[in-house]
Amino acid sequence: MTIVTPSYNQGRFIRDTIESVLSQNYPGIEYMIIDGMSSDDTLDIVREYEDRLTFICEKDQGQTDAINKGFRMAKGEIIAWLNSDDVYEPDCIQRAVLEFQKHPDLGLVYGDGYIIDEKGKKVKRFEAVQEFCRWDLIHVQDYILQPAAFFRKSCLEEAGYLDTSLHWCMDWDLWIRLSKITQVKYIPKYFACAREYSGTKTNTGGRKRLMEIKKLMRKYSGRRRPLGYGLYWAGEVLKRYPQNRVVRLFVRMIHGYLLRKIRRKRKRCNGRQ
Repeated sequence: MTIVTPSYNQGRFIRDTIESVLSQNYPGIEYMIIDGMSSDDTLDIVREYEDRLTFICEKDQGQTDAINKGFRMAKGEIIAWLNSDDVYEPDCIQRAVLEFQKHPDLGLVYGDGYIIDEKGKKVKRFEAVQEFCRWDLIHVQDYILQPAAFFRKSCLEEAGYLDTSLHWCMDWDLWIRLSKITQVKYIPKYFACAREYSGTKTNTGGRKRLMEIKKLMRKYSGRRRPLGYGLYWAGEVLKRYPQNRVVRLFVRMIHGYLLRKIRRKRKRCNGRQ
């Protein structure tokens, strides 16, 4: 098992990330932190654990490039990445490995997760998660919480590494490509916590993030107007005007209309694709 953490100036969170990996009860975890020359206290914190992990600090081309660098060096048969502000739940690695051992045909497993705030408090369950359905993954939304996913390195090498041209959707893109070549399974156990706060890449992505989502959904769905894109657009509008009652009502109406349309289309396609 190899875990890769891309890092850049996340000193206030990275200790929790490291502890959540090193406290797992699974033996023989190869843990790598790939840092892009942080200028905060990240290096001092990581050095406290240098005998228990591999630390590489050098310039890179961003988060995706750093993750790929770690994956290419990984010796583990099963791999994953954990961002430097996210954390694992206890025993998640053991549970994931056990699933791979029981089902050799599996190439990707994912579990439940929590959303946590800046202080690490659990705010809510990651609500989008569901049983695996490739049609939904392509046409509706990315319902796989990234830190709660584990996959085989052999499958990654066959499907291709993370697309470095993507800044927000590289995990979603990988899940779709993996699903085309291997079996995917949802495990209803809590695997990880994803941190949400004002400074995250997702929350600051705005229109550029929406455009990347649209481009990705168009690529795999073949539709100029992807069904699920409107759900992301509506969510972005609501995020921008959270206190506006008219906006909330409008978004609720759009959301309901889109969900009904998606259900009809899914039924016609019989969940296949």
